[in-house]
Amino acid sequence: MNAIARIELAPDLTEQVRQRLLEAICTGDLAPGARVTQEELAASLAVSRQPVLQALRLLKRDGFVTDAGRRGLMVAPLEARTIAQVYQVRGMLDGLAARQAAAARVRIDREVVADGRRAAAGGRLAPMIDADMRFHRLLYAASGNPFIEQTANLLWHHIRRAMGAALQSEGLRASVWDEHAVILDTVEAGDAERAERLAREHGEAAGRNLAARLTQRTHDERFQPPDTTQETMQ
Repeated sequence: MNAIARIELAPDLTEQVRQRLLEAICTGDLAPGARVTQEELAASLAVSRQPVLQALRLLKRDGFVTDAGRRGLMVAPLEARTIAQVYQVRGMLDGLAARQAAAARVRIDREVVADGRRAAAGGRLAPMIDADMRFHRLLYAASGNPFIEQTANLLWHHIRRAMGAALQSEGLRASVWDEHAVILDTVEAGDAERAERLAREHGEAAGRNLAARLTQRTHDERFQPPDTTQETMQ
């Protein structure tokens, strides 16, 4: 074992910095396109530059920050194509989980749907996202295959970031929990084929809808007329 080099850095501190930055990116406190620098982040987090550097390298590897030319690094934009791809994979995982759960006729606690509707009615984003992820994690657990959730967790932060934008729509909030309820009905009925199809289509449709909104928002921002308020007031 002497051939294994010692670890010189403090991985716990690096991980804490990574988690803090990831949280800020997912909640939008660090907005897409925002420039990030080691110096400013280190000062804000009251740590040295070294753990910030290591955390940024990890975030870049995972696609949350990207090069900004001579400007250093910036928070990666929310691109429609990427989000559609993430949700496409999620749809396949959800479909497999629903099929397995239905085949075993697992009964999932229906209170998760009631909790989700209450969170949607409350209008606060974080509880809505937490409720949605609780539903999907219960579905993964019901599948009996731990690798489904482990794989989904690799996408979790991309999904959470995208959901922050997706759940701005009141219509989407209502339809999400209607669809969740039907998926649970189908799982409990033991209809494995239909449960798989509904869960997969649910994920894919969410990805398409969000991708379309992101595309429209980008278009609107690009062609937004200049602000003439100041000219008018003069």
